[in-house]
Amino acid sequence: MRVLVLGLLSVCAAWPQFRGTGQLVVAPTTIKDSKGRTVDGLDPADLILYDNNVPRPIQTDMAVYPISLVVAVESSENSKAVLDKLGSSGILFAQLLAADQGETALLSFSDNVTQLVDFTSDPDDLTHELKRIKPDGGGAAMLDAMSKALDMLSHRKPGRRLIVLMISESRDRSSTAKLPEIVQRVQQLNAGVYWLSYSTTLTRYTDRRIATIGDVEDPKEKGRDPKKDETPIPGDTPPMDLLAPFKVLAHLTKPNLADLFTRLTGAQQAAFLTKGALESAVHDIGDEIHRQYILTFSPAAGQPGQFHTIRVQVKDRPDLNVRTREGYWAVQQPIPASNRPAFV
Repeated sequence: MRVLVLGLLSVCAAWPQFRGTGQLVVAPTTIKDSKGRTVDGLDPADLILYDNNVPRPIQTDMAVYPISLVVAVESSENSKAVLDKLGSSGILFAQLLAADQGETALLSFSDNVTQLVDFTSDPDDLTHELKRIKPDGGGAAMLDAMSKALDMLSHRKPGRRLIVLMISESRDRSSTAKLPEIVQRVQQLNAGVYWLSYSTTLTRYTDRRIATIGDVEDPKEKGRDPKKDETPIPGDTPPMDLLAPFKVLAHLTKPNLADLFTRLTGAQQAAFLTKGALESAVHDIGDEIHRQYILTFSPAAGQPGQFHTIRVQVKDRPDLNVRTREGYWAVQQPIPASNRPAFV
């Protein structure tokens, strides 16, 4: 996968770059031990950041950057069981991920992308729209959804951390946006892309509802005992798809976007089947976002438009797992101050 990421970056590097004039590179960095526990309390002297394999002096920025978060939810027919699990998640997105001074927007996507909520700090707005999402097609236009999310993030005020949370399958089926273009834009905005993925084959067996998702009709009005709605009914179990193995093979010919974008931005992905696992994954992501080391450094002079790779190590601690963004684009041309990012 790293070969694929670097290959895409080499393609993007040949294109014109549109960057700001700021001379500060910010690299949110996650450090965990062998048991997956976040390591706190390290100083800049404990860390080494390599810019194109050259060590650079760094600082640990203690400022708290407010977060602008876009949550993009797949709403295809394949996602029917997942949508039901998201209904009460608005408070998790607003308070655990975006947190204090944060703002959250909400998109849904299938064949097309729909903006459901503009940036807000009110979790009730998010919860209301999450409960209203219904399956609306057979597509999975993930790159189109990311393109829309990046458009929205590009207009936020300078000095904010930009994050996209995708809740979807891991492979695109119907986008018109091109992968190299989205890779480039993610890096230019220094956006983090987190991904909650699921198996559409398995999650449908966790759907305990009889009514269609979003259907607010009381089960009693259909002559059913509402207690039985808590238990899967064998007769409602979808028939086995004998062509499923062949569909999976065809599916695997497409790149795993969840893996690619989380590696590219130094973020994380998590798979879930149940509502409890979903909520646990959101908690883990929130914990990571708010306990990252925000490393800053002044880049060395280089060719405008060139992509610089970044990696971070902890001195004398090869046992620690360190994740940060893959790199940054060297500044090429100034842009108006009103549109200038606060950092590269």
